[in-house]
Amino acid sequence: MSGNRDLRIVSVEAHPTSFRVTQGVTLGIGRAVKRDAVLVKVVTEGGLVGWGEAHHGRCPGAIAKLIDTTLRGLVVGFDASDVVGVWNAVYQKQLASHGMGAAAAIGLSGIDQALWDIRGKAAGWPVYKLLGGTSKPIPAYAGGISLGFQEPEALAEEARALCAQGYRALKLRFGDSVERDIPRLVAVREALGPGVRIMVDANTAYTVDDVRRVMPALDAFDVSWLEEPFPAHDYRSYREARSFGSTPLAAGENHYTRYEFDRVIEDGAIRILQPDVSKSGGITEVQRIAAMASAYKVQIHPHTSATGLNMSASLHVLSAIDNGGYFEADVAKENLFRDELTSRPDLLDAEGCVRAPDAPGLGLEVDEKFVKAHPLIEGPGYV
Repeated sequence: MSGNRDLRIVSVEAHPTSFRVTQGVTLGIGRAVKRDAVLVKVVTEGGLVGWGEAHHGRCPGAIAKLIDTTLRGLVVGFDASDVVGVWNAVYQKQLASHGMGAAAAIGLSGIDQALWDIRGKAAGWPVYKLLGGTSKPIPAYAGGISLGFQEPEALAEEARALCAQGYRALKLRFGDSVERDIPRLVAVREALGPGVRIMVDANTAYTVDDVRRVMPALDAFDVSWLEEPFPAHDYRSYREARSFGSTPLAAGENHYTRYEFDRVIEDGAIRILQPDVSKSGGITEVQRIAAMASAYKVQIHPHTSATGLNMSASLHVLSAIDNGGYFEADVAKENLFRDELTSRPDLLDAEGCVRAPDAPGLGLEVDEKFVKAHPLIEGPGYV
């Protein structure tokens, strides 16, 4: 399968890693008690090493096991530059029929990122150049596991502090209840004024009636989007709720491959697309999703996973597509995967923007000692 022996893949390893959090943020999906990630390391015969992040899927041990026991066997032997060939092999043998579906897409995403990292290192170029992009400022919003359920005054104070750092947009967590969510929005809008963009994310915790009742407030307080009010597969509810107001509905972090996004785009109910390069099929597939969305004049605002690897991959994609929107900056108070596992790729400038790293590949080095010091912690990440 490999024409260049130096680029022939000889090893694929998954490294699940976790750490406890002491200040767990409460969201619509529960209170965070730990953070997980699955790192994917790919090595070529010539000694090139690529790293990627596969989302933990709330079961990092299972994702890692799938990569190590099944996906590895489909990938070893390929030329690392053949990202389309690798993608198709995993799709045909795992995703197309009888496979583990979302888990396979997640595992493939980490492998695909690692292959792009290798391609960039082999060429001496950052990934965005290989994708046909250029270094450019990308607007960032304050998001990630942050700005959760708290008293309106405390939330407004946290939002003020983030804007003082340079952010000109931020995302609040909804899905507590409509009666408690709206006062939080009001407090933050009044604290920040009209010059800051506000998004809200219900983390699938709303009903159709909840959206019907909350939409007038979202419209009145100029909210940029309502994210995932319903589970990703609940297409009927999205179609019904799109007519409740002018605030657009957003989703995509729990949609997998271009085939699911094709339906989302055709339905037209979700107008803000948020594929995750660690879930939706990797850099290769998110490029395809972005191209489809571009034909419909729909923007891509990637969902951010935990580590600097995912954040860097997202920035490279945003630097190379014509319909890129915001970068989601994880402003969680505790994220060792962002602060210690790699160097940070999300340094904010005075205009509230970030840029993709310029070093070859994804542009980051992984501290393998950190990975060994933070082994997998079994159990749920939210309670």
